[in-house]
Amino acid sequence: MTGNLPTTLRLPALPGWNSIRGRMAIVLAVPTCLLLALTGLGVADRAADWSAAQQTEAHVDVLLRVQSLVREVQRERGLTSGLLGGAEEYRDDVRTQRERTDDARTEFKAALDDKRGDLPQAAVSALHAAEVPLAALIPVRTGVDAGTADRTTTLRTYTKAVTALIDAESAGAPDGDRRIAQGAQALQALARATEAVALERGSLNGVFAAGRFHSGEYLDFTEIRAARVAALGQFRQLASGEEESALDAAFKTAAARRVTSYETQAERGADGSGLSVAPARWWADMTALVDDLHDVQKRVGDDVRARAEDAGSAATWQLGGFLALGLLIVGVAAALAVVSARSITRPLGALADEADEVAGTRLPDAVRRIQEADPDTSPPAEQGRRELPGGAREISRLAAALRNVEHTAVGLAAEQAVLRRNSTESLASLGRRNQALLNRQLGLITTLESQELDPDSLAELFELDHLATRMRRNAESLLVLAGEESPARTWRGTVGVHEVVQSAVAEVEQYQRVAVTDVEPCRVRGHCVAELSHLLAELVENALMFSPPQQPVQIYGWRDGGEYCLAVVDQGMGMTAERMTEANALLSGRGDSLLTAPTRFLGHHVVGALAARLGAHVELRPTQGAGVTAYVALPAVLVHQPDSSTASVGG
Repeated sequence: MTGNLPTTLRLPALPGWNSIRGRMAIVLAVPTCLLLALTGLGVADRAADWSAAQQTEAHVDVLLRVQSLVREVQRERGLTSGLLGGAEEYRDDVRTQRERTDDARTEFKAALDDKRGDLPQAAVSALHAAEVPLAALIPVRTGVDAGTADRTTTLRTYTKAVTALIDAESAGAPDGDRRIAQGAQALQALARATEAVALERGSLNGVFAAGRFHSGEYLDFTEIRAARVAALGQFRQLASGEEESALDAAFKTAAARRVTSYETQAERGADGSGLSVAPARWWADMTALVDDLHDVQKRVGDDVRARAEDAGSAATWQLGGFLALGLLIVGVAAALAVVSARSITRPLGALADEADEVAGTRLPDAVRRIQEADPDTSPPAEQGRRELPGGAREISRLAAALRNVEHTAVGLAAEQAVLRRNSTESLASLGRRNQALLNRQLGLITTLESQELDPDSLAELFELDHLATRMRRNAESLLVLAGEESPARTWRGTVGVHEVVQSAVAEVEQYQRVAVTDVEPCRVRGHCVAELSHLLAELVENALMFSPPQQPVQIYGWRDGGEYCLAVVDQGMGMTAERMTEANALLSGRGDSLLTAPTRFLGHHVVGALAARLGAHVELRPTQGAGVTAYVALPAVLVHQPDSSTASVGG
């Protein structure tokens, strides 16, 4: 059998290969199966976790040795304080306790040497540094035996040694596993609380032996108790429920309750009055409380060590599994990733190119055409869209969604353009109607004024004329905001600046407060008079509104080369630097658009639009002392030479 063979051999598609979800399922299927097959062998944790667990176990072992040494030093400190306070019955106990302290120190050194290789270097250095304060206890003991030691100084030396040991416990503390780190922090907090209790035991032992507080001792007592409260609060935040219950049990014993009563009696001796607590009773009950706290410390340390052992055991099992699993996943997933990636990246690349074209070219062009088009013409027909390569259903849906977004954006742009155009035309029509009515009203009022002879009625007509003039300015502001051309009021020739200023003042409410202080003679082109008067009226009214009623608003004018400058000065509340920057941006046309700006800033938009028409520069600056000064710089093209033809202001 003969015939033409196809030039391209097509392999059968895998099930689900027509969707991205199916392709990703194929890519992940083999690695997932391998992971399930290796689950029986266990998973491995990182080698760093295993090492950290070993270090934590060694660290906890050394910490327990440190706490045993701290316990003996604390006991020696308390007995020595009582001996120096006058309790001679403690002398034999002090000698015995010194031997126990030395034995604990020897055991601590041995444990440190044994665990040195498993401890972080920071912990080893800190524990060696703590040996220096311990060595300082030898001359202190000699002074105590000779009877020359000061009780306060001796107590501080012992406390310094204990504090150095406790601080060394925190060096190199584990910070990997959260539960282990939290347990180590709880152990540290409890050690500080126990030290505060032991320090209080030694301090008050001397006080009770002496029968009263001496200078500064009561303050030390209060500081020790505050430190204890703070340390216990920190421990309760970090400890587990069982550890916190063990702590509560230690403070609920009969000895702890008696300690509380002794402390209450000590508080009554703040004024230096005598205290009748037997040192031996205080020492016994307080020692029982300290021993109970040390037991809680040991329990917390055992918990931390147990957590570290569990973490180390898990790390051992997980390390090998992750290594083997990683090799298998890399090999199998790499082959599938290459095949599936090619089938996905090509259509996605084409879709990304189309999205960039929509965002960068097609959509902006469509919006611009709609905004610039004649409203009576129909929108242009949509251009054809090229098909994307690849047959994945999800990519096709994504492309369709992108085109729907483009269609919706174009439709919204068209609606917004129509809405803006209708709103602008409505505002302009309303402004023109109001302007025509107000011009007729002003003409009628002028006629009535010429016929009225009664002074009171004439004053009321003048007030009505002033009000109608302000209303006409508001109508003209509406036309300015709508983008209409200048109002119909025009003058031929030139008009004096002083007359323009007076015309602007006549259009504000509190015109009596405006003082035309110093306006240098000058004349401006007649075609700009109405807009310049309107601009000045807006600035003057703003100055009147934001200045005290008793303060005048002053207007100055002067020549500056070929330009002419005007200044509207008020002594009001002023503006912040940020607010003034925003206002100047509006006046220069660089601020927010009229559609997004707050309505209280419409006056700035009007001034900015008028300044743009005139080619003038308007800027707000702080007035010296207080207030705001508005500067208006008229370009030379609007300024006429003094010998030019003049005209009077008319309406």
